[in-house]
Amino acid sequence: MEFTLDYNGITKTFNKKVMLQDLIAEENKDKHFICAKVNNRVRELTYEVFYDAKIQFLTLADDEAKSAYEPSLRYVIAMAFARCYPGLKVKFTFNVSRTIGIFLKDTPYQANMAMLLKVKHEIDRIVEADLPLKRVIVSNQEAARIYRERGYDDKLEILQYRPEKTVHFYECDGYMNYMYAHMVPSTGYIKQYKIRLYSPGFLVQYPRPECGGKIPDFNDAPTYGRTLKESHDWAKIVGVDTVSNINSEIERTESFEFINICEARHNRMLSELGQLIEDDINNIRLICIAGPSSSGKTTFSNRLRVELLCRGIKPIRISLDDYYLPSSECPKNPDGTPDLESIEALDIELFNQNMIDLINGEEVTLPRFDFKVGHRVEGRKLRVGHDEPIVIEGIHALNERMTRDIPKSQKFKIFISPQAQVNLDDHNPVSLTDLRLIRRMVRDFQFRNSPAEETMSMWPNVRAGEFKWIYPTQEGCDYVYNSYLAYELPVLKKYAVPLLQKIEKDSPYFLIAERLLHMLKFFRDMDDSWVPSNSLMREFIGGSCYAD
Repeated sequence: MEFTLDYNGITKTFNKKVMLQDLIAEENKDKHFICAKVNNRVRELTYEVFYDAKIQFLTLADDEAKSAYEPSLRYVIAMAFARCYPGLKVKFTFNVSRTIGIFLKDTPYQANMAMLLKVKHEIDRIVEADLPLKRVIVSNQEAARIYRERGYDDKLEILQYRPEKTVHFYECDGYMNYMYAHMVPSTGYIKQYKIRLYSPGFLVQYPRPECGGKIPDFNDAPTYGRTLKESHDWAKIVGVDTVSNINSEIERTESFEFINICEARHNRMLSELGQLIEDDINNIRLICIAGPSSSGKTTFSNRLRVELLCRGIKPIRISLDDYYLPSSECPKNPDGTPDLESIEALDIELFNQNMIDLINGEEVTLPRFDFKVGHRVEGRKLRVGHDEPIVIEGIHALNERMTRDIPKSQKFKIFISPQAQVNLDDHNPVSLTDLRLIRRMVRDFQFRNSPAEETMSMWPNVRAGEFKWIYPTQEGCDYVYNSYLAYELPVLKKYAVPLLQKIEKDSPYFLIAERLLHMLKFFRDMDDSWVPSNSLMREFIGGSCYAD
């Protein structure tokens, strides 16, 4: 039976199966094509096509290619450690500056330069050998035997939650592992990476699509790193640092106990934050709050207000949205639309003058931006007392330019974001970016009736704005509020899965939906009836006592 393939501007007819990598054998000698989209499905280059198809070969500038390259890189690194230090267990996490963190588990070894050089030499040797990664399909029972035989207890724990009856291992020169992802055909594809010592482990940089398929510059982020460590330490103590442990907690306890444990952590952080502000309230005039999309800023701001009120502090909220310039004066996106993400879209001069006047005890007529007419109109009159700090929240709230005329001693800066270290197993961390996307997708549908595809269509621009305007302001803030709740993905699952399943296979967002469904399938469902009305989670699933 004949079939036709369209690829790289070529249309050819075939009468027998053809492997994708054979179609581009000549032009891919440098291995810059990582995988391919075949009729809008991601396929490995070893995939054999036997039907009519449109094929797009993907490079590291494509997000889908990163989703194959990065797990393949982890595979090669794990293989190198296994060869250099048999029996040593390592754990991968996502870490600062868009890197992969590597940590040694329960071992007398120390991460040092000698270990780094030895492992890097072995990684480079494996890559140079261009060893094939062979896909091996086994039953779950056989996978369990292999896991036990090789000491993969972490993989054995998550296996019980796998709905499929088979596991797709990858074998490479006697080494076997499973990375829950598409893989490159051979180790020779893993040409770009950088590994560095970063106590108590190592960090690995790799090409990013948002950087044009290049490795981004390394920017240390000690505040972010410290928050990740604190989150991991807490999860380890409570026993919710892996998906299987989270599922076990749901099975072991009543839902309300697990929920209350997580909510108690948020309460404790709010109490710590309230005490810090109270201790310096004679100096603090501005409380600045910022964080990436779907961090829970609205609920957090309301809960912080209650925390401060119980301490005799009466915060006043002012929205940065009211300081937008008229659309005609805003910087423009490449398509000519106003760039409302840019700090230049805000009237910085007016905002600083208003804040100084309020701090000096003067009455100020605040602006109000009328989005219907596209410009500011006269808003409320306001005078604040000394026990009334001004709370400002927005994408640029922590940017020093936004409050440049107010002394740093009078500002208290809070960064909020869900920051966690959760793994499927030691070699496969869960993406926090995907967690926020699921939060936003559920919220947009619950409150705006927006389909998941609409949320996904905006996500790249949202992420670009975060990298440009939000993440650089995290370092140097006074407090990082970790809005992650260990129970949230089991709760969000029942809301998210139906939305994702509605996305058709020919949709440009089908691949994202497939990836998110693949992650969510490992989590147990959880009843949300015990989620408190003031919980940050209610901002996304509904039922919040702070809803308008």
